[in-house]
Amino acid sequence: MSAGEAGSAGPAGSATRRVVVARKRGPLASILLSLVVTAIDFCLLALVLGGVRAVLAHPRAPALVAVWAVTGGALALARPVRSQDVVETTPESRLALIGLGLIPMLTPPIAALGERIGLWPFPGGAALRWAGVALVAVGLTVRLAAMMQLGSRFSPLVAVQAEHALETRGLYARIRHPGYLGAWLAALGAVLTFGSGLGLVPLALFTALIGARVRKEEALLAARFGEAWREYRAHSGAFVPRVR
Repeated sequence: MSAGEAGSAGPAGSATRRVVVARKRGPLASILLSLVVTAIDFCLLALVLGGVRAVLAHPRAPALVAVWAVTGGALALARPVRSQDVVETTPESRLALIGLGLIPMLTPPIAALGERIGLWPFPGGAALRWAGVALVAVGLTVRLAAMMQLGSRFSPLVAVQAEHALETRGLYARIRHPGYLGAWLAALGAVLTFGSGLGLVPLALFTALIGARVRKEEALLAARFGEAWREYRAHSGAFVPRVR
């Protein structure tokens, strides 16, 4: 279970301040917000592919946008994080937080730009590229499922909440960071969808940011949960199940 996905207490250097957050946004507002985000994603693709018609005429871009819209709408309806009672947070680099938020959004248009200009094309033809669309759907579904399992414990920050418990069931039984895994798979799928090696540049940066955060979070989780964490870590993998 990731501290960024669910929260964890930190050792010295963490900030202790209790903050109760109640999210009053209703389902309609959440759906509208998800549609705005999808529209931004669509506009970024239109910007690099040559306009709205170019996106609609692309063999896979409309399917990719549909996946974004459906999973975004599902998240809006589920609203897994409705309130949080944060009792402790650990400061993080603002640049890293911005990168974790923006790079997944920028990866698809960067890969699409690479496809348009014919830069570093992948082999594999249409089959590989449609597999990329499917991988985006799988990745976003995994991330959504992880968020729903954690509920109000999910947080984009490294934070511990009142009565916080270590989640070791369901998706978290064999994999400690399914939320990050899902986000990474979705980013990889976007790169494969457009079949350009240019998309590997932001993907590599995203991978490095996830890796750095996971190392930091796991140190905090060990400090918070002690022996329970060490036992959990011994029979689980960070992103893939541990081979016994």
